[in-house]
Amino acid sequence: MSELLRLAEVMNKLRSPGGCPWDAEQTHESLIKYLLEESYEFIDAVETNDRAGLQEELGDLLLQVYFHARIAQDDPQNPFTIEDVARGIADKLINRHPHVFADVQVSGVAEVISNWEEIKAAEKGRTSAIDGVALSQPSLPLISKLLHRAEKYGVSLDLPSTQVNDAEMAVEQILAIAAWASTNEIDLDSLLRQRARALMAQIQSNEAR
Repeated sequence: MSELLRLAEVMNKLRSPGGCPWDAEQTHESLIKYLLEESYEFIDAVETNDRAGLQEELGDLLLQVYFHARIAQDDPQNPFTIEDVARGIADKLINRHPHVFADVQVSGVAEVISNWEEIKAAEKGRTSAIDGVALSQPSLPLISKLLHRAEKYGVSLDLPSTQVNDAEMAVEQILAIAAWASTNEIDLDSLLRQRARALMAQIQSNEAR
């Protein structure tokens, strides 16, 4: 038996009557913290080149995928299974790689990325630079993503000027700001998230012109 099928059977037994009461009461919402923790632990394993850790953390991430899919299977309104999840991602990969699975010719990686973004935008019907941006991500990556999207969509922004000349100087300034916020008991993440919302509003306003 495929180990992937075996994992699906194990997960099904844990969630079924007579299985584990803890597993049975979990929801998508209750598992979010574990998904984040496992993701960070996987990143740690990558950054430290911990091969055994990589395998273990990939297993923990795979568990989260199977766990959420098994929970979704019980949804009374819109159920789906791990097979539906696998089918969806396989179809997506095929559709977004026409240079591999169809007769599209590309000149290199840059064109592959460009085609991917165009296909993705068409699939999801995106018309705004902020469409599809995950708002629950940490504030700094959120702002970086918004700036990247604005540049990609050609949306001009009124941004504060800076005297930073290199990456090392930028890191030092960020550290100094974080230390200042900590000393003054200021929730920097909350302030950055407010700034991100203002940035989104600016993008939408400029797009409407």
